[in-house]
Amino acid sequence: MNYADIFSLKDKVIVVTGGTGILGKAFVDGIVAHGGKVAIVGRNETEGNRRADDINQHGGDAIFVKTDVLNETDVENLRDTVLTKFGRIDGLVNGAGGNMPQGIIMPDQDVFEMSIDGMKQVLDLNLWGTIIPTKILGAAMKTNGGSIVNISSVSSKQVITRVMGYSIGKAGVDCFTKWMAVEVARRHGDKLRINSIMPGFFLTEQNRKLLTNEDGSYTERGNLVVKKTPYQRMGNPSELVGALIYLLSDASKFVNGQDLGVDGGFTVFGGV
Repeated sequence: MNYADIFSLKDKVIVVTGGTGILGKAFVDGIVAHGGKVAIVGRNETEGNRRADDINQHGGDAIFVKTDVLNETDVENLRDTVLTKFGRIDGLVNGAGGNMPQGIIMPDQDVFEMSIDGMKQVLDLNLWGTIIPTKILGAAMKTNGGSIVNISSVSSKQVITRVMGYSIGKAGVDCFTKWMAVEVARRHGDKLRINSIMPGFFLTEQNRKLLTNEDGSYTERGNLVVKKTPYQRMGNPSELVGALIYLLSDASKFVNGQDLGVDGGFTVFGGV
């Protein structure tokens, strides 16, 4: 084995759902920087096309495919578009997910007044938004092999107040990652692996108002996050790229069913 090349994604075709978001941009840029070809998947057509065009203008190879990851027909069309363009799929990053206002329990709200519909919407996005692409795109990968990377969260490991729906969704992703990794390996051998990344706190458009004020300073909740993080700061999206490249590349060929934490020590710190 040429150890110098084990982290390379040269000519690998990687599909990134949630590719129009803040973390998705870091994922896409990191993949391209390591030689991969990328299909950017999301619902923001303007931003998705802008990102793909920028990559292509700078010597990369990218397409944008507008897709609702909760719609099986949409995801089937995504699969067909990627296979028509690139001829293969070597990796899938299930980056679509996040929180929604209707799935958050407000501080002045009785927990028993939670919105069941809101919780279901957040649960569906995070859990089924991971399962459906894995089912459809994974089937296209099982023969040639490759890597599927799901996105977990520290909120699936510890109670993070107010975000019950999101936390339950990510806990489901954790269970699915382990379950699917074992079942796929037992049925299809060692070609296809499934793992996850567990990010700590990173500022995105979805959590910015919860964690920061308009002037950029931290809210009370934001300060609590920083206090609970031994590094005393939140993460930069670029700091997720190393873990992602490792899990997508041949460097992780014997890694299966694992959850790789990138959280600045948040989950190991007891607060004292």
